[in-house]
Amino acid sequence: MKKIVVFAMFLMATISFAQNKNAKASLEVDGVCMMCKDRIEKACIKTKGVKSANWNVETHELKLIYNEEKTTLDDIKKNIVAVGHDLKDMKATDEAYNSVHDCCRYRDDDVKKDHE
Repeated sequence: MKKIVVFAMFLMATISFAQNKNAKASLEVDGVCMMCKDRIEKACIKTKGVKSANWNVETHELKLIYNEEKTTLDDIKKNIVAVGHDLKDMKATDEAYNSVHDCCRYRDDDVKKDHE
């Protein structure tokens, strides 16, 4: 019995120390303009545990710093697609995409050309 208790305590300590309070991630997020940048970054920052979110308009790279004890990368991704932006492995619903401003319609080739 004593061995089980010691093992359980060891396991709990390992799990709690395994999470990173300053985890870094980089994601590719579709968008075309500064309005998209605002929307993407706000969706991330509103996620509990996200400390920093910076999306680059030209490269479409989103750099994140977040606390793994408070959120997961999947939760952050879900919040991004919920505001209408696609990721490599997750697509926004048509309803969410259609909610973005007309100049932010990154799936439309004409809109992409206008932002070049």
